[in-house]
Amino acid sequence: MGHGWQGAVLKLMRGKDFTFTVRSNERLSERLHRLSFDDGGMLQATGVHPTMWVRLWFDNGGRPHQRAYTLVEPDPAAGTFGMDFALHSGCASDWARAARPGDTIEATVQGSQFAVPDPLPSRLLVVGDAASRPAIDSLLDAMPQTPAVIWYETAHPRDGDHMPQGGGGSRELVPVPRRDGGGHLVETVREALPKRLDDSAYVWIACDTATTRTLAAFAHKQLGVPKERLYALGYWRAD
Repeated sequence: MGHGWQGAVLKLMRGKDFTFTVRSNERLSERLHRLSFDDGGMLQATGVHPTMWVRLWFDNGGRPHQRAYTLVEPDPAAGTFGMDFALHSGCASDWARAARPGDTIEATVQGSQFAVPDPLPSRLLVVGDAASRPAIDSLLDAMPQTPAVIWYETAHPRDGDHMPQGGGGSRELVPVPRRDGGGHLVETVREALPKRLDDSAYVWIACDTATTRTLAAFAHKQLGVPKERLYALGYWRAD
């Protein structure tokens, strides 16, 4: 399967293509499915960083469709990693449900960049949801002793089955039910964030694109968080 115009753009942006092979599948819960992969040489070629994600290519009625997924427990020496798939309607979830050991999928690495702040921040102020939960775990594992406050949006009753739990430092988890297309999360964080912010805190935001954009603008323009202490990336688009 070709990758269409999106693949051509990623090539121009020096995206690197790989083929992953399914090693195992595991249903973690009613809503969550984990696949383990052989990396096709990717981790040795690209290295690994916290919150690392790749673009997988799916067939969507004969047209290429790409979705980004965070690596879970990547092991460069073994050339393996996992990925968690939220199960709902769509070609990506359908593929994950049916995937069996030996199945392959094409992937492109482009756009995933994150470095642990140096010096370490006084605390992490994290905003995310089920889509970014593997990345949140990776972030917390990368700074295991850094205190963190996590505002975690839940869109489904079973989203609470798998909450962020990486790292070993002080963790305050604030579940926020999804309402008003993310508006409730925006209001909650806008009220709480100024009280938690200090000059060396680090703000990390990854939820739906519109909410992420709104909260990133609030943190940077209204609260004055400098760009070197702010990371924001929309993980999905609301319908």
